[in-house]
Amino acid sequence: MSLSSLFSKLTASVSVPAIEHDDLTRAWLDGSCTIVDVREPQEYAAGHIPGAVNYPLSRFEPRRLPDDKPVVLVCQSGARSAKALQRALAAGRQNIRHYPPGTAGWKTRGGDLARPKNDPNEL
Repeated sequence: MSLSSLFSKLTASVSVPAIEHDDLTRAWLDGSCTIVDVREPQEYAAGHIPGAVNYPLSRFEPRRLPDDKPVVLVCQSGARSAKALQRALAAGRQNIRHYPPGTAGWKTRGGDLARPKNDPNEL
């Protein structure tokens, strides 16, 4: 099942569109989504999901999100990514989800965290 198909299925079944860990892992591995970390730059620099781009909630504008593939929003534990998700949905964005466990959940489930020296991945 493609990530777009999964997103369509989820849209019909949940009020706050979220993505499960296994689905995020598959999408991350095959590059079928863009992961956007909405934590502040110093938090992002301390460790983030490899390949995630940083777009802090404090400067979050849904129109600036990448639109070439589905977007998954993450933060530390799900609260800020849920806020960013609501803003994006209110702006009409449809191919977007958030990962409620956040980077803490990613790490707890065995995921690696990247710690860049100079990371160009900031929106």
